[in-house]
Amino acid sequence: MLSNTSKYAVRAAVYLALNTDKTSKVGIKVISTDLAIPSPFLAKILQVLARQKLFSSTKGPNGGFGLLKDPFKITIYDIVTLFDGNDLFEKCMISLRTCRENGNICPMHDAYSELREKIKALCKEQTIGELAGEMKLNRKIIL
Repeated sequence: MLSNTSKYAVRAAVYLALNTDKTSKVGIKVISTDLAIPSPFLAKILQVLARQKLFSSTKGPNGGFGLLKDPFKITIYDIVTLFDGNDLFEKCMISLRTCRENGNICPMHDAYSELREKIKALCKEQTIGELAGEMKLNRKIIL
């Protein structure tokens, strides 16, 4: 359902929510190793999140990444739409276009439309801070 890029971005955000605060940073090699994400791919993801002002990025020997924005104000929707766009939340399940684009709807439209709206609502409601809190409380892992 989500691209690997979006999954990695969400995992990295939760990781930073668990392992940093306003004064601390984590280096990309540490994040990459802990989350088993290839460093070059992770670097590109983190750069996008830093450009969007969700993450902070500091260069140098004591540099690394941290959350710039409050993790309780970053939703899964915010991250997914950066990397995957709105397709998951807007597009038809089996057509390459949105339903009704040409005045027609696909045979899955009614069933999938309701599910798509639930997924969209869940992603807009669920924050990175809530996921991190759930992990701390129940010792759930994200690998």
